[in-house]
Amino acid sequence: MKQEKTGRKQSGLLRSTGVVSLFTMLSRMLGLTRDVVVANVFGAGGGADAFFVAFKIPNFFRRLFGEGAFSQAFVPVLSEYRTQREHLEVRLLVSYTLGSLGGVLLLLSTVCVVFAPGVTFLFAPGFHDTPDKFDLAADMLRLTFPYLMLISLTAMLGSVLNSYGRFAVPAFTPVLLNLCLISAALWLAPQLQTPVLALAWGVLAAGVVQLVFQLPFIKQINLLTRPRWGWEDAGVRRIMKLMLPALFGVSVAQINLLLDTVLASFLVDGSVSWLYYSDRLMELPLGVFGIAIATVILPSLSRNHAAQSRQAFARTLDWAVRMVLLIGVPAALALVVLAGPLLVTLFQYGEFSPRDVARASQSLQAYGLGLVGFMLIKVLAPGFFARQDTTTPVKVGVKAMAANMLLNLALILPLAHVGLALATSIAALLNATLLWRGLWREGVYQAQPGWGRFLLRLALAAGAMVALVWALSPALEQWLAGGWVWRTGYLALLVVAGVAAYFGTLLVLGMRLRDLVSRPDED
Repeated sequence: MKQEKTGRKQSGLLRSTGVVSLFTMLSRMLGLTRDVVVANVFGAGGGADAFFVAFKIPNFFRRLFGEGAFSQAFVPVLSEYRTQREHLEVRLLVSYTLGSLGGVLLLLSTVCVVFAPGVTFLFAPGFHDTPDKFDLAADMLRLTFPYLMLISLTAMLGSVLNSYGRFAVPAFTPVLLNLCLISAALWLAPQLQTPVLALAWGVLAAGVVQLVFQLPFIKQINLLTRPRWGWEDAGVRRIMKLMLPALFGVSVAQINLLLDTVLASFLVDGSVSWLYYSDRLMELPLGVFGIAIATVILPSLSRNHAAQSRQAFARTLDWAVRMVLLIGVPAALALVVLAGPLLVTLFQYGEFSPRDVARASQSLQAYGLGLVGFMLIKVLAPGFFARQDTTTPVKVGVKAMAANMLLNLALILPLAHVGLALATSIAALLNATLLWRGLWREGVYQAQPGWGRFLLRLALAAGAMVALVWALSPALEQWLAGGWVWRTGYLALLVVAGVAAYFGTLLVLGMRLRDLVSRPDED
């Protein structure tokens, strides 16, 4: 009976992960479409570099205040309120948190808009030697930074919906950002004297649209309430107490990526864009699977902790790690093997040159080496935050960030932008390893039976996939010479062949769907 109950719970997690992954996949595919449009219209020159910096600055803070540290602190407290208190108290917590978060971010946004040149210099000091690019980035930042407040409030409401099992709406919401940016690039840009400014206007419009979109669904669960300043509220104070150290601990990967941008601003024109397009392709499997799994397990882990169910907590965490490896390992290998073909097929049109493909493919391969580390961080960090332990991830984050900075300085001279990407990947793997060791030492992570057989199947299946894709893939010169129809068709063929080889090998080796939704047998 216990095993059957565990199977039902993990089956529910798998279904919820599937829903989140489906809509996240839609969002990421539209995101790739957006990047294809941006690359085709604006290329990888100074204007594109300026926008990516102006967009990355509020996006970095969004990862902290939105789905990053704030969500990791807010969801456990909200789950505890749901489990142990009346609905009226939950409404008050949402009201006070919404008002407090909104007030802080409104102040921060106002300051950063007023002092946009200073903020631009802080995050992209290398632009100062190119006045036109620097001024353009500062102008765009005045439009993009208010997006921080809008999207952070959207992310908070999304956390509420996730906590109530409404995963589809928050997962679909990013689709609206991509639609706004695509529309801005294709429709608004030709009408402006400085076309690239259209992208900044698109970001601002997207923030409004995404926030308004979620309000009816919040109303359905009777939590649409007036924001109130509640800094003295006990629940808000607990969230802030958990959030302050988590600001650093959960966002080390984002800080490392931002440091890459700062250092890349000193390199040749295009370096920021090459890292951006590489990161975007790396973010596809990370978002579709890694963040999706983390989104689903955090409320579950928080409820397990509130109910003092240690075994259920450990089984959920172990299941999440297996799912990450099952998807993350082949995805990482595919990024390394197919870096050039992916970039050629998606971006090598219009202003995006073969040189841009060659440079971006190198950094994509470097990011691919760390993909599993990035994904594991997403599912291991909730193991601490669900238990309201924010100290350990901070200590781990300090070590990882220090390693990243040392590696940046060591690798940037011989490898330029590729060295920055490689340093970030190594730091992510270190971060994930230290998080796992911490959970294991505390007895929170307990490996469930079946790991030996699981890893053997995974290694053989991944090897079969790489061998087949490598054998079928033509030289990069052939990809560059082909038209978009041939590129798209052949890339689709390689993807289908690789997926078939991977999962076909797993099936031949005896892995079944039930292995993912129930407790594995003893080795």
